[in-house]
Amino acid sequence: MKQAKTLSLLTVFTIGMLCFGCRQNPVSKTDPTARKITPVDFSRVKINDNFWSPRLKNHVMHTLPVCIDQIENRTGRIRNFENAANRSGEHSGIFYDDSDVYKALEGMAYSLINNPDPELEKKADEWIDKFAAAQEPDGYINTFYTLTGLERRWTNMDKHEMYCAGHMIEAAVAYYKATGKRKLLDVSIRMADHMMEHFGPGKRHWVPGHEEIELALVKLYEVTNEEKYLDFAYWLLEERGRGYGSMGDEGTWNPIYYQDEMPVRELSTINGHAVRAMYLFCGMADVASLKGDTGYIHALDRLWDDVVLSKMYITGGIGSSRHNEGFTEPFDLPNYEAYCETCASVGMVLWNSRMHQLTGDSKYIDVLERSLYNGALAGISLNGDLFFYVNPLASHGDHHRREWYGTACCPSQVSRFLPSIGNYIYSTSKEAVWVNLYIGNSAEVGAGKETVRLTQETGYPWDGSITLTVEPLKSSLRKEIRMRIPGWCKQYSIAVNGEQIIDPQIENGYLVIERKWISGDKITLSLDMPTEIIAADPRVKENIGKRAIQRGPLVYCAEEADNPSFDEVILTPDAEIRERFNSSLLNGVTTIDAIRGDKTVRFIPYYAWDNREAGEMKVWIDYTVN
Repeated sequence: MKQAKTLSLLTVFTIGMLCFGCRQNPVSKTDPTARKITPVDFSRVKINDNFWSPRLKNHVMHTLPVCIDQIENRTGRIRNFENAANRSGEHSGIFYDDSDVYKALEGMAYSLINNPDPELEKKADEWIDKFAAAQEPDGYINTFYTLTGLERRWTNMDKHEMYCAGHMIEAAVAYYKATGKRKLLDVSIRMADHMMEHFGPGKRHWVPGHEEIELALVKLYEVTNEEKYLDFAYWLLEERGRGYGSMGDEGTWNPIYYQDEMPVRELSTINGHAVRAMYLFCGMADVASLKGDTGYIHALDRLWDDVVLSKMYITGGIGSSRHNEGFTEPFDLPNYEAYCETCASVGMVLWNSRMHQLTGDSKYIDVLERSLYNGALAGISLNGDLFFYVNPLASHGDHHRREWYGTACCPSQVSRFLPSIGNYIYSTSKEAVWVNLYIGNSAEVGAGKETVRLTQETGYPWDGSITLTVEPLKSSLRKEIRMRIPGWCKQYSIAVNGEQIIDPQIENGYLVIERKWISGDKITLSLDMPTEIIAADPRVKENIGKRAIQRGPLVYCAEEADNPSFDEVILTPDAEIRERFNSSLLNGVTTIDAIRGDKTVRFIPYYAWDNREAGEMKVWIDYTVN
């Protein structure tokens, strides 16, 4: 068993997170000249995994039907498009509700890629027809202003016009890739061209109050090869921090809340609304990657340090304040009052994936994995039909998932995120195939001019045993395969075709194996996965005298359903730790018991809480040495 170099258990964590500098090799800052790493699209990855496959099935059976039912029957979201097409009737709901429909459609498109369904595709086509009919002759599309007065469009930068357009573009690109149908893509192109007629160099200034359009324009550029869309994304990013932000006559613009206090390349600290910040950083990373903007890259380095080292929860959630759905000062991480919006955790996955593409550093996948398995996954019930908007780290028993929300960004966000998780498993570069996440699957991966079939078998996240079978479609393939050693892992072993690698090469948290691969070669990786008792950074006042439980990528919590005497729940250093997989509990989980004498505290994975009877919950537990 190879031992990674780490510090002692209670000193390697910052706010409950691994100190990412304590890896096998020193972690360097982003290298702007680093190789380009490209994720393997999930359309080429077939997930066959005891943990994820049931969730993907529930997405098809429950999550999408719930979203479709809410949009068509229980809210006015689809009716807004029908009314806008007729240019009559009232607008119902909130001015940004169009975006929920677009995100649900994106989820439908992703589902169709791996689960073809003629009825679902027919439903998507019906929606797209309604969108197209609602578009104005000049290309503008936004049901709120079409139904409340087009004379007021483009007067308030916080009214989410570009935000909604961005989600429409993302849905259009997804549906075009899934079906080859370009009707919505053409609608999106007309809207993008409309925006560029009004805004840009020598035209009107504009600062989108809710970022999203920037990353969407990059996707539009990539599918159309029209560089003007990339340039427009760059122009919008450069508009920030120059005093252009305005709500017209509808209020006072708050530059900090909107990430508009300084030019983006000067940013060092994350402020304001958490989800908006995540979308901003994704757009910056996309543009930096394509334009080689080192100023953006250096800013993203600083911002990542600020987020992860002082403003992120142990669950990978961000945004501690309900007041601004975002941030206050460093290390202000309350548990009961934590905001930790589900959309923000998904945003952490999106941003950290992009940072990995720029650098090849596993620290970004470490955070991606933490946010995925804890912050984001908690946002949906085990059955796939109820959702959290807010994800606290402690509850008095009055916080529960719901079918829908007035602001329903999180249900629709989850509906498009879950079927796309295959995007994060593998990446490729000129030299290597990168194995980032350990999820059972079979995939066809492009390796330069050649293709290799990979089959991954694992019981992750319950155990750390992984087998990767390599099958070049030609007779052989010379390539590096890089296997991530997660930041939480202290010991591991690696073998190829049963032959142990005694002194493996480690680079930025990846175990590098370079050889001539032939069909049937097998890599076996064993990651030691003991239960760990975690101390928070002492600057997090809320968690002084408390500890948390983590095992592998999963953060655990104590729930009243398992611990009826909840006021007596404590951890002690002499407690005996017992782990047991219970296939009949919460769709199958490994429980952790801390036993001291005749008292037992049971812990379950944080993502699984609030799936039984109502009751209290805590992640951070009182810790006593008595």
